[in-house]
Amino acid sequence: MLSRLGFRDIGSPDTKNSQPTHHGWRIIFASSNRCWINKKLDMQPQQNFSAGEQSCAQCGSPMPKEMRFCRSCGNRLGEGPAEYTETVRLPGATASGAPGTTPFYPSVNAPLMQQPAYKRRRRLGFTGNAWIWIVLVAFFAVGGLMSAIKKNIGRPPFAGMTLNRSYFGVDNFGTTDGGATFKNVEPPGGPADKAGLVGGDIVTSFDGQPIKEANEIMDLLAHTPVGKTVEVIYTRDGNFHNTQLTTVSREESNRLDREYSRRPEGKGYFGFESNRMTRLNDPSTKTFGVQIDYIERNGPADLFGIRKGDIITDFDNIPIRTPDEFLSRVRRALPYSTVNITLLREGQKMVIPVKIGKA
Repeated sequence: MLSRLGFRDIGSPDTKNSQPTHHGWRIIFASSNRCWINKKLDMQPQQNFSAGEQSCAQCGSPMPKEMRFCRSCGNRLGEGPAEYTETVRLPGATASGAPGTTPFYPSVNAPLMQQPAYKRRRRLGFTGNAWIWIVLVAFFAVGGLMSAIKKNIGRPPFAGMTLNRSYFGVDNFGTTDGGATFKNVEPPGGPADKAGLVGGDIVTSFDGQPIKEANEIMDLLAHTPVGKTVEVIYTRDGNFHNTQLTTVSREESNRLDREYSRRPEGKGYFGFESNRMTRLNDPSTKTFGVQIDYIERNGPADLFGIRKGDIITDFDNIPIRTPDEFLSRVRRALPYSTVNITLLREGQKMVIPVKIGKA
C-alpha cells in the first residue's frame, strides 16, 4: 500500500527505478508499497524516435516531422501539410495523459477523412459563378419590369387597347419631329382617306390637343367617341394644313378593308418595287416625292415611258410622299384604267399617262 508521496530531483542518485513521463515528472518506485513523484523536469526526457519523427519542444511528445503543432500540449510551430490529413497511430508512441494509451497523429499520405467545405457546397448544384449569373439575370429582369411600369405611368388604363376606340384610318402612327406621322392611309374610303391625308403627313394637333408623339394621338383616339368629327392640323412639305376627320369604329374599318380586298375588279399593277424606291424631302430645292430605282421590263411603267431615276410627285392628282403610299395608290387603282403620273425628270416636270395592269 502506498504510504508516502514525495518529490525528488532527477539528478538524485536514486533514479534507477524511475520511469519518465512526457509532463516532466518522474515516478520513483522505492518499494512495492512506496513511490515518489519527481518535480517538474528542467530538461526534455530522453526517448528513442524512429526515422521521420521528432519531439515537441515544449512537452517532448513524439510527432511526425511534417507536423507543425503538438496534439498533446497544443504547442504550435507553424503550418504543415500533415495538419490537414487523416490522424493515424504511430507505433510505439506513448500518450501523455494516461500510461499505456497511444495518441493519434496525422499522416501525409493517408486518405482524406472528410471532403473540404467547398466541395460539399458544390453538391448543391451552384458554384460561385452560377450565383453571379443568377443575380445578373434577376437584376436585368427586374430592370426591364420597372422600365415597362415607368413607361406606362400616367397613361390612361386603356391607352394601348384596340377595342372600343375610334379609328383614324392609317396603317400605324410613328413619332417624328413635330408630331406623329404614318406611311400610308388605309383602308380606301376610311377617315384619313376622306379627309385628304396621305402618307408622310405629320399630325400636329388632334381635336384641339397638340401632338408631339405617336402615343399622344393614340391616347386621344381611345377617349374620342366613335363617329365624332374632329379638327386635324397637319404639315406637308413644311406647310400647315387643317382638315375635318370623322372617326369610325373597328367594325367599320374592318368592313371597308374587306370590301376593298374582295372587290371583283382586282388590284392594280404598275411594274416596280416599293422597297426599291427612295423618299425625297428637300425643302431647299422644293423636291418632294419618291424616286424610282427599279423598273420592271415590259411592265406598265416601262411600256408607257417611266424611267429609272424619275421622281414621282403625284399619282392621278394625289400627292405621293412615301413609297408605301405610292404602292397603296397603285393597288387601289382599277386594272386597265389610265392614270396620270406627275414626275420630275432631270429637273423638268412631266405628266405621263399610264395604263394600269392587273396584279
